[in-house]
Amino acid sequence: MSAEAIKKLIEDGKAILGIEFGSTRIKAVLIDEEHNPIASGSHEWENRLENNIWTYHEEDVWEGLHDCYADLQKDVESRYGAQITTLKAIGFSAMMHGYMPFDKAGKLLVPFRTWRNTMTEAAANELTRDFEYNIPQRWSIAHLYQAILNGEEHVKDIDFLTTLEGYVHWKLTGERVIGIGEASGMFPIDIEKMEYHSRMVQIFDEKIADKGYPWRLLDIMPKILLAGDKAGTLTEEGAKLIDASGKLQAGIPLCPPEGDAGTGMTATNSVTRRTGNVSAGTSVFAMVVLEKELSKVYPEIDLVTTPNGNLVGMVHCNNCTSDLNAWVNLFKEFAQSFGMKVDMNELFGTLYNKALEGDADCGGLLAYNYFSGESITGFEEGRPLFARTPDASFTLANFMRVHLFTALGALKIGLDILCKQEKVTIDKMLGHGGLFKTKGVGQKIMAAAIDAPVTVMETAGEGGAWGIALLAAYMMQKDEGETLDAYLADKVFKGETGTSMDPDAKDVEGFNRFIERYQAGLSIERAAVADLK
Repeated sequence: MSAEAIKKLIEDGKAILGIEFGSTRIKAVLIDEEHNPIASGSHEWENRLENNIWTYHEEDVWEGLHDCYADLQKDVESRYGAQITTLKAIGFSAMMHGYMPFDKAGKLLVPFRTWRNTMTEAAANELTRDFEYNIPQRWSIAHLYQAILNGEEHVKDIDFLTTLEGYVHWKLTGERVIGIGEASGMFPIDIEKMEYHSRMVQIFDEKIADKGYPWRLLDIMPKILLAGDKAGTLTEEGAKLIDASGKLQAGIPLCPPEGDAGTGMTATNSVTRRTGNVSAGTSVFAMVVLEKELSKVYPEIDLVTTPNGNLVGMVHCNNCTSDLNAWVNLFKEFAQSFGMKVDMNELFGTLYNKALEGDADCGGLLAYNYFSGESITGFEEGRPLFARTPDASFTLANFMRVHLFTALGALKIGLDILCKQEKVTIDKMLGHGGLFKTKGVGQKIMAAAIDAPVTVMETAGEGGAWGIALLAAYMMQKDEGETLDAYLADKVFKGETGTSMDPDAKDVEGFNRFIERYQAGLSIERAAVADLK
């Protein structure tokens, strides 16, 4: 499509916008009616550790949204000389899970508790036992029940409980709704009925009946919607919250807000059974769409859903590239000390490719990337750690390789449960996120970790903002009775196969030797957490 045609599309209000609140960046992607990205904007932000709780302030959310949208508008003006005044549809996504309770006046009762917090172990364990269903620490219901166990005063005043994208959507539309994929990270879902699991809701209400709260669970939870459902329209107040300039008009339809897991599945065309995807950035998670329920409860495996309600086995790890990035920045500082000008893309590419020259098992080196706790291996706190024996092969190649390996260490432990114990079949695993930016490196390491082919699509780099834009497009453009699976396969990804990489047998063997060392050395990490204050 020509620049002039795109300008007309934008000015006619036919473009579709997706915005995702990631852990370090808010990103906006504008797409045309054929799903092609035509403009983008972003805003960098960081979570804060306050009173030992990982959080973002409410003003961070709205200032970040303003800045991200303004950056998008700037891109639209520079490329096409156009102004966005209305849109065909909008979708919002964010990091899954967490805890945002509001009172009747719409006031946030406690600072936003993000997915990154590992402070709900007692609640998660008790609910897992009572529900006979794995309840991870970061799920909203675990945070709610932990607040109850703690005797927190605010609980009695809760009128609405939601997650970050549910909050943004509510403020923009007035609708207290959530997409089923995000809902499945708040509370277990009955996938036959596509609603919160009634037996578990009843168990929870009975557990807290003696507290005398003026609400029951379903009174405060957002309504569940499926991909393709209408989820409200942008209000006058909502338009101002997005666009500080006041040019954006009210009345634009919004799709159900979804979590980054659901948008990642959508952006990689992995919403059908026996497909999976890995999102590797600040955190890392892998999702495999299952053919049936698992044989038993595994604390390492979350059961969530796709945006259209298919059951997904999810392995979620709090830590991935943060420590790796810190080491790369150290090399940047080293180079700058010698007066060198450093291009970060070139630096990352050089160091990542160096890892491919290392020994298959990283030459005996060991590292842990735990900036925060890691529930898969039983840590409530983390300490980034590098260790080696005197006779280990301490080379730059092995050093970079071990930090790439450890970025996927906890993930491999969880995926081994799915693939080796539950015999789950994965026909196709798709990779996306920052780890895969350097062509061929993250892909090769991931293939070694899971001993399965890994595919990276050109569009995967667009990430979750593109994924939620696709969900908004599906809501507006689907044919009657057309499923999300069919829409993605036939209208979005038709003809796109991506670049696939098979696992190398030596790499697989090397990763297995590394993971043995990784698991044996967890006591070193525990000592660091205990003694390094």
